[in-house]
Amino acid sequence: MTATRTLDALIVGAGLSGLYQLYRLRELGFTTRVLEAADGVGGTWYWNRYPGARCDVESMSYSYSFSPELEQEWTWTEKYPTQPEILGYVNHVADRFDLRRDITFNTRVTTAHYDEARRQWRVETDTGESIDSRYLIMATGCLSTSKLPEIPGLERFQGPTYHTGHWPHEGVDFSGMNVGVIGTGSSGIQSIPIFAEQAATLTVFQRTPNFSMPAGNRPLSEDEIAEMKANYRDWREAQRTSGFGVPVPLPTKSALEASEEERNAVYQAGWDKGNLVAILTAYTDSITDKASNDTAAEFVRRKIRETVTDPEVAETLCPTSYPFGTKRPCLDTGYYETFNKPHVSLVDLRKTPLVEMTERGVRTSEREYEFDAVVFATGFDAMTGTLGAIDIRGKGGVALKEKWAEGPRSYLGLTVAGFPNLFTITGPSSPSVLSNMIVSIEQHVDWVSDCLAYLRERGLAEIDATVEAEDAWVAHVEEVGNATLYPTADSWYMGSNVPGKPRVFMAYIGGVGVYRQLCDEIAAKGYEDFALEGALARA
Repeated sequence: MTATRTLDALIVGAGLSGLYQLYRLRELGFTTRVLEAADGVGGTWYWNRYPGARCDVESMSYSYSFSPELEQEWTWTEKYPTQPEILGYVNHVADRFDLRRDITFNTRVTTAHYDEARRQWRVETDTGESIDSRYLIMATGCLSTSKLPEIPGLERFQGPTYHTGHWPHEGVDFSGMNVGVIGTGSSGIQSIPIFAEQAATLTVFQRTPNFSMPAGNRPLSEDEIAEMKANYRDWREAQRTSGFGVPVPLPTKSALEASEEERNAVYQAGWDKGNLVAILTAYTDSITDKASNDTAAEFVRRKIRETVTDPEVAETLCPTSYPFGTKRPCLDTGYYETFNKPHVSLVDLRKTPLVEMTERGVRTSEREYEFDAVVFATGFDAMTGTLGAIDIRGKGGVALKEKWAEGPRSYLGLTVAGFPNLFTITGPSSPSVLSNMIVSIEQHVDWVSDCLAYLRERGLAEIDATVEAEDAWVAHVEEVGNATLYPTADSWYMGSNVPGKPRVFMAYIGGVGVYRQLCDEIAAKGYEDFALEGALARA
């Protein structure tokens, strides 16, 4: 057992949020350290190395804005960045700002208990280390705890299995193999076309079809790179004040006020650009009115029917049970075209549910399928999974998992009442996964950093959200969410993909710009919705 170390701030996670948080706190002079379970930086971009892994936000927008020098010196190569390029960027950032010296890799946090008398957190790790820290900042990511399908016999299959969220770093070659893929979310949609290029046969098991559109990915030209670099300051400001962190023109009318010809032209323009947000926000009521949303949904369904040659397969691939955008829509490269290949088949699990894994493959209610390898593209226990896996206890020994038993409760998605000096970067009830994540990450990190500086300047040792403020925020998030179509879908936004998980809309849909303004106002008023307590012991 190593001796207990004492820090000003401990950060958990060395992804995009953890690295920037380390940079800011080090800049402010706080003694800071990062703990990371992996053996390298990158977070979700470290783990998700499946073939075809790519961000669905354009590369020059999915990048840090805090350093103008970094913006100018790094050059992205493609419209939508691949996982290797993003990971290369993150490693460049870690090296450029000498961040690795304050990161401990291969270390997982197991417990974090708040010591009320000393007003600090005692953190234990799986390496046997104990750390005392005034502040605990969870930069653990929203999509970092993967989940397997809920079917018996997963251990019985004699061949290799893979999860897209934990892909082998050396890669996998499916050449000449009979491969099964379970899941058609984002990772399935991105990887299935590549698996189909290798495998002798590919069988895709789909429970719920997804809306997807072609990314139209391509190399970036020197001219457009130069233009963005020349205008980065204005673009960044537009990102910060936009609805989703992706600037698009604001809609002026209902979809039902436009003619079908006009709507189709608008949707086609978004389709051609590979811009999800452009379609999702094309009209004022696209995500609030079912009839308006249906116009966009049907546009995408027509595209699927035009692309997939077998009418029955096309209909199976057409989502009809939920509104467009309320489950995460995807960008793809040749996804629907893949189902025109003779060696690719689609199994509709709504008609023939999965029963079990067997020694030889997968059994549905209809028959057994034999495979050489099986891929689970079954996603994550999103937003709360990683936080729930750690034994986090606040005042009175109350466990975070216990407090969140009926769904996550937080103030601003940043703090949790009864858990002083604990911060969650892009936590539940913030814009988070409904935004360009890096825009929301920077906003949260800046807010937390400014808050800690405020406390230090005033000699304060503890900040804790009031129960009243938290209750009001939870009610507001629910009210805003219920004004949209999002809660009508069973999605991981709602926790519906994890059996037994409370069905709660876990993100704030009020808008990135609106949310930023609210957070800034709270800080400007001296954090009036928080209890600020205790004299900070001086060295």
